Amino acid sequence: MRTELDFAPLYRSSIGFDRVFNLLSNTQRLNAIDTWPAYDIVKTGEDDYRITMAVAGFGEGDLDITQERNVLVIKGGRAEELQGEYLHRGIAGRSFERKFELADHVRVEGADLRHGLLTISLKREVPEAMKPRKVEIGQGSSNSEPLRLETDRQVA
Repeated sequence: MRTELDFAPLYRSSIGFDRVFNLLSNTQRLNAIDTWPAYDIVKTGEDDYRITMAVAGFGEGDLDITQERNVLVIKGGRAEELQGEYLHRGIAGRSFERKFELADHVRVEGADLRHGLLTISLKREVPEAMKPRKVEIGQGSSNSEPLRLETDRQVA
Protein backbone atom coordinates (compact mmCIF):
# COMPACT_ATOMS: atom_id res chain seq x y z
CA MET A 1 0.00 0.00 0.00
CA ARG A 2 1.40 3.34 -1.07
CA THR A 3 0.55 6.55 0.71
CA GLU A 4 1.23 9.78 -1.12
CA LEU A 5 1.53 13.00 0.84
CA ASP A 6 -0.32 16.12 -0.31
CA PHE A 7 1.92 19.20 -0.16
CA ALA A 8 -0.76 21.59 -1.46
CA PRO A 9 -1.42 23.23 1.96
CA LEU A 10 2.29 24.06 2.26
CA TYR A 11 2.26 25.94 -1.04
CA ARG A 12 -0.11 28.52 0.48
CA SER A 13 2.41 29.71 3.05
CA SER A 14 5.76 28.76 1.48
CA ILE A 15 7.57 30.56 -1.29
CA GLY A 16 10.51 29.12 -3.19
CA PHE A 17 10.32 25.61 -1.74
CA ASP A 18 9.07 23.99 -4.95
CA ARG A 19 12.33 22.07 -5.35
CA VAL A 20 12.05 20.62 -1.83
CA PHE A 21 8.45 19.49 -2.39
CA ASN A 22 9.45 17.91 -5.71
CA LEU A 23 12.31 16.04 -4.01
CA LEU A 24 9.95 14.69 -1.37
CA SER A 25 7.41 13.63 -3.99
CA ASN A 26 10.05 11.91 -6.12
CA THR A 27 11.45 9.89 -3.21
CA GLN A 28 7.98 8.49 -2.55
CA ARG A 29 7.84 7.17 -6.11
CA LEU A 30 10.99 5.06 -5.85
CA ASN A 31 9.98 1.44 -5.96
CA ALA A 32 13.23 -0.51 -5.90
CA ILE A 33 15.80 0.75 -3.45
CA ASP A 34 19.31 -0.50 -4.10
CA THR A 35 21.09 -1.10 -0.81
CA TRP A 36 24.53 -1.79 -2.27
CA PRO A 37 27.06 -0.49 -1.48
CA ALA A 38 26.27 0.18 2.15
CA TYR A 39 26.84 3.73 3.37
CA ASP A 40 26.48 6.01 6.40
CA ILE A 41 25.67 9.72 6.47
CA VAL A 42 26.88 11.55 9.57
CA LYS A 43 26.45 15.18 10.63
CA THR A 44 29.82 16.04 12.18
CA GLY A 45 29.18 19.71 12.95
CA GLU A 46 26.72 22.54 12.47
CA ASP A 47 27.52 22.76 8.74
CA ASP A 48 29.68 19.66 8.22
CA TYR A 49 28.67 16.23 6.96
CA ARG A 50 30.41 12.98 6.09
CA ILE A 51 29.38 10.11 3.82
CA THR A 52 31.18 6.81 4.43
CA MET A 53 30.64 4.09 1.83
CA ALA A 54 31.84 0.47 1.98
CA VAL A 55 33.62 -0.19 -1.32
CA ALA A 56 35.74 -3.26 -0.55
CA GLY A 57 37.81 -4.35 -3.54
CA PHE A 58 37.64 -0.98 -5.33
CA GLY A 59 40.75 1.15 -5.74
CA GLU A 60 41.05 4.89 -6.26
CA GLY A 61 41.15 4.40 -10.02
CA ASP A 62 37.90 2.41 -9.93
CA LEU A 63 35.86 5.19 -8.32
CA ASP A 64 34.54 8.43 -9.79
CA ILE A 65 33.05 11.21 -7.64
CA THR A 66 31.26 14.11 -9.34
CA GLN A 67 29.24 17.04 -7.99
CA GLU A 68 26.84 18.57 -10.49
CA ARG A 69 24.86 21.46 -9.00
CA ASN A 70 22.94 19.86 -6.11
CA VAL A 71 23.64 16.21 -6.91
CA LEU A 72 26.62 14.16 -5.74
CA VAL A 73 27.23 11.13 -7.98
CA ILE A 74 29.52 8.29 -6.91
CA LYS A 75 30.30 5.64 -9.53
CA GLY A 76 32.31 2.50 -9.12
CA GLY A 77 33.40 -0.02 -11.70
CA ARG A 78 36.36 -2.29 -12.18
CA ALA A 79 37.63 -4.75 -14.72
CA GLU A 80 36.81 -8.39 -14.10
CA GLU A 81 39.81 -10.35 -12.80
CA LEU A 82 39.36 -14.01 -13.58
CA GLN A 83 42.26 -15.85 -11.97
CA GLY A 84 40.52 -19.12 -11.52
CA GLU A 85 37.10 -20.65 -11.11
CA TYR A 86 35.03 -19.19 -8.29
CA LEU A 87 33.45 -21.80 -6.06
CA HIS A 88 31.80 -19.06 -4.01
CA ARG A 89 31.72 -15.35 -4.72
CA GLY A 90 30.64 -13.37 -1.66
CA ILE A 91 32.54 -10.13 -2.22
CA ALA A 92 30.45 -7.94 -4.46
CA GLY A 93 32.46 -6.25 -7.17
CA ARG A 94 29.76 -5.17 -9.57
CA SER A 95 29.53 -1.65 -10.92
CA PHE A 96 27.38 0.85 -9.06
CA GLU A 97 26.14 4.40 -9.20
CA ARG A 98 24.84 6.14 -6.09
CA LYS A 99 23.30 9.64 -6.16
CA PHE A 100 22.83 11.97 -3.21
CA GLU A 101 20.70 15.12 -3.39
CA LEU A 102 22.55 18.01 -1.77
CA ALA A 103 20.99 21.10 -0.26
CA ASP A 104 21.84 24.52 -1.67
CA HIS A 105 25.35 25.73 -0.85
CA VAL A 106 26.67 22.26 0.12
CA ARG A 107 29.97 21.43 -1.53
CA VAL A 108 32.36 18.49 -1.45
CA GLU A 109 35.51 19.30 0.52
CA GLY A 110 37.39 16.10 -0.17
CA ALA A 111 37.39 12.32 -0.41
CA ASP A 112 39.58 9.59 1.06
CA LEU A 113 39.78 5.82 0.52
CA ARG A 114 41.16 3.68 3.36
CA HIS A 115 40.64 0.06 4.33
CA GLY A 116 37.78 -0.38 1.85
CA LEU A 117 35.87 2.68 3.10
CA LEU A 118 35.33 5.73 0.90
CA THR A 119 34.88 8.85 3.05
CA ILE A 120 33.52 12.05 1.49
CA SER A 121 33.54 15.29 3.49
CA LEU A 122 30.84 17.88 2.78
CA LYS A 123 30.40 21.43 4.02
CA ARG A 124 27.49 23.86 3.80
CA GLU A 125 28.70 27.40 3.15
CA VAL A 126 25.94 29.99 3.18
CA PRO A 127 26.99 33.14 1.25
CA GLU A 128 27.21 36.40 3.24
CA ALA A 129 24.32 37.87 1.25
CA MET A 130 22.04 35.07 2.48
CA LYS A 131 22.97 35.21 6.16
CA PRO A 132 20.61 37.00 8.55
CA ARG A 133 21.32 40.70 9.04
CA LYS A 134 20.03 43.31 11.43
CA VAL A 135 17.91 46.07 9.90
CA GLU A 136 17.88 49.33 11.83
CA ILE A 137 14.60 51.20 12.07
CA GLY A 138 14.69 54.70 10.64
CA GLN A 139 17.82 54.15 8.59
CA GLY A 140 15.95 53.52 5.33
CA SER A 141 15.81 57.10 3.94
CA SER A 142 18.36 59.89 3.96
CA ASN A 143 15.76 62.64 4.54
CA SER A 144 14.92 63.33 8.16
CA GLU A 145 12.02 65.60 7.16
CA PRO A 146 8.71 63.88 6.44
CA LEU A 147 7.58 63.91 2.82
CA ARG A 148 4.96 66.49 1.83
CA LEU A 149 2.62 66.30 -1.06
CA GLU A 150 2.66 69.01 -3.77
CA THR A 151 -0.83 70.07 -2.83
CA ASP A 152 0.30 70.83 0.73
CA ARG A 153 2.98 73.25 -0.52
CA GLN A 154 0.57 75.18 -2.75
CA VAL A 155 -1.88 75.78 0.09
CA ALA A 156 0.72 76.95 2.61
